[in-house]
Amino acid sequence: MGEKFGFFVQGRRILLFIGIGSLLGLLMPGCKNNQVHKPAAEVKVAAISTPMFSGDSAWRAVEKQVSFGPRVPGSPAHAACADWLVGKFKSYGAEVVVQEAKVTLYDGTLIPMKNIIAKYQPEKNNRILLMAHWDSRPFADHDNDPAKRDLPIAGANDGGSGVGVLLEIARSLQMQATPLGIDLILFDVEDYGAPSHRKVESKPEFWCLGSQYWARNPHVAGYFARFGILLDMVGAPNATFPMEEVSRFYAQSVLDKVWTAGSDMGYGRFFSFEKTPQLIDDHRYINEIIGIPSIDIIQIDPSMDNSFGSYWHTQSDNMSNISKETLAAVGKAVQRVIYAEKE
Repeated sequence: MGEKFGFFVQGRRILLFIGIGSLLGLLMPGCKNNQVHKPAAEVKVAAISTPMFSGDSAWRAVEKQVSFGPRVPGSPAHAACADWLVGKFKSYGAEVVVQEAKVTLYDGTLIPMKNIIAKYQPEKNNRILLMAHWDSRPFADHDNDPAKRDLPIAGANDGGSGVGVLLEIARSLQMQATPLGIDLILFDVEDYGAPSHRKVESKPEFWCLGSQYWARNPHVAGYFARFGILLDMVGAPNATFPMEEVSRFYAQSVLDKVWTAGSDMGYGRFFSFEKTPQLIDDHRYINEIIGIPSIDIIQIDPSMDNSFGSYWHTQSDNMSNISKETLAAVGKAVQRVIYAEKE
């Protein structure tokens, strides 16, 4: 794992036991990875009819993002991919808002940010929020080859996979409306935290800058959603998605809905009821700042030193780490939940 900063492990996400100065950290008990949560017997997710979710289509959406090159904020590849994403959402019938601003990086640099928001049935007050980040990391700081650590990564799984699933869900929303309104948000500048291979101070607040900005400046004044689901690193072959602690603390009932749906559909090997420690990821700020109960579907592998896959923050985060089966399992589980929700 990377260099530790207090309880925060540099390199983005793991935060053990106590959050730094947050209400969550003050209230949340210590994490025990060997505990298993089982949802209450009354948790049911209706096996209703939903549009077809294509793992092939989601895979092609990931491939297209990667084809632009590393989607580092401020780069030509980033701008070209943004245009494609906006056009894709519009082609699927969404009302699209691009939220632009400048945010401050770990070293004080100002960088342009674009959060891309696709709205379905915007007239409805009852809403569900689906999220992913679409930027890719400017450093391969966990690569085994030191010569490659200052190079940006392709971000096929770390960023691209969640976006690919949401684009395919957007396609289904055009085909069949959900009972509630849906907002899909692609957050920018999620992965620009301090590089672990350089002697620079790392602070957790310099990750997830797009979601922090949106949570303080939502695209609709007074915005709220019944719940939120974040997708991050959801495409690796044989991935396992355990129940992460920030998600459990703020939105256990939402976890139960999604994990039960996944298990009922035959995807239990992906959706593990094991508990894992809290993470610094976009959902944390959606919970803490704007107060929308939100969960994170994210690959976690406790057997790895970095707690994620061997490809994580390396030059190996390419299309070889993307499985159509995994994308489909996640997409279908989320799809079932959003179509089953009642007004």
